[in-house]
Amino acid sequence: MPIKGNAFIAIWHDIRSESEPEYNRWHTREHMPERLSIPGFARGRRGVDWNRERHRYWTLYEGPDLDVFGSPAYLQRLNNPTPWTQRIQPAFYNFIRCGCEVLVSLGEGVGGAMATYRVSFSGIDEGGLRRAARSIAEDIMVFGGVSSVHIGLARPESTGAKTKETELRGSTPDGSFDAAVLVDGIGRSELEAALPAISAALAKHALRPAPEDVGVYDLAFALDSLASTQ
Repeated sequence: MPIKGNAFIAIWHDIRSESEPEYNRWHTREHMPERLSIPGFARGRRGVDWNRERHRYWTLYEGPDLDVFGSPAYLQRLNNPTPWTQRIQPAFYNFIRCGCEVLVSLGEGVGGAMATYRVSFSGIDEGGLRRAARSIAEDIMVFGGVSSVHIGLARPESTGAKTKETELRGSTPDGSFDAAVLVDGIGRSELEAALPAISAALAKHALRPAPEDVGVYDLAFALDSLASTQ
């Protein structure tokens, strides 16, 4: 099971162009290490698509359960942003962030790129996705270049608390979705070649994400836990 636990937070966003170099330094040197020092945060990954006009950045945090993402330790960090965080957060926009319950996670390891699908229910509901999740993941796993597949059910209540960090983002309210399908792959070219087949596999189960809700992100940085997950 390549997702380290039964829950994850998925984040998509943009950064104002003048702040991008500092954002990448901050996220690598301070922000992700800070997050991965919180008990229960098991692994973090950041991806980027430099050619994408909207939602250029993607981040994934993995944990044992959804309670980690509403824990007192996490909220304490969110309500006490560092000076560097206070400088960077206003540069965020087009922000989408939600905790997800892992329904299935198949495969091994971490790929060099990830295809992400944000899904809004239409023709299928939560119960239907729960029943179909393993079948969907198994169908996608057979495609060339795919190394693992993860399907999560959005649980916005787990990450919906208003905090100092959300205030810093100002007029960038968090976007929403019903489920996320994440496909690890060998690299960008392999995943892009597989996108039509992956979309067809999702459509078989009435999952038809809009084109703007599909992206392929090169892995830019990954970090494992700096604290005990006990």
